[in-house]
Amino acid sequence: RLKFVHNQLLKNPCFRMGGCTMVVQCSGFACFGMLLQTLIAGWDELECHRVFNFLNESANLPRKMQSVVCSRPGATRKLELQIRLFYRRVLLDHWVHQCDIAFWLTRILKPWPMVNQARLLYLLYGPMSINDGQIHWHQMNQIPAGEESIKGLAAAVRLLHENAKEWTADDIFTLLEELAGFPQEWLLENSARLLICCGNNMCFTFLANKAVNGRLNELATLIVFLSL
Repeated sequence: RLKFVHNQLLKNPCFRMGGCTMVVQCSGFACFGMLLQTLIAGWDELECHRVFNFLNESANLPRKMQSVVCSRPGATRKLELQIRLFYRRVLLDHWVHQCDIAFWLTRILKPWPMVNQARLLYLLYGPMSINDGQIHWHQMNQIPAGEESIKGLAAAVRLLHENAKEWTADDIFTLLEELAGFPQEWLLENSARLLICCGNNMCFTFLANKAVNGRLNELATLIVFLSL
């Protein structure tokens, strides 16, 4: 049933990766996502895992993502945008329950090493121009960012921490560390704002982890910026 519907949808270029010339404004992926949600309602995790693998392979996403993570940030702008919009609009943005979003986000990130997980998380939820779809890869290491630029990343990290059983606390802390160092070391005020947006519980636990591991200089600097 899924394969039949998928094959019918692909006849319209708006449902294919690279098929639409106005992908930012196009509603094709969003319609695909809402239809998919209706189609697989009530399916168990194993069946949904198969759905993810089918969609990934059908769109040749493993090869495309490999190309992106092996390239300089921004060097494959068109491909970066296609991946972001496909995953966000087809798999991530339409679910009501947080545990469902966490499931799909985990499927996207977990096959990759942690450094690539951070990059892909930024690709999916980092600040992006609404006009041309350009992802602002260097904003966090160049200028102080507003809450609007960071809240998507923070919400995604908090989502994994609170809802995904496949992520340990150490996994989340490492993800935060990698995220705040990509593509270059973030300004400390932006790292502090990310922690604030992640919520008090995660923020305090992250700071305690630094203290336990003897990273007192980093801890002291972060506390200063958290206080500002």
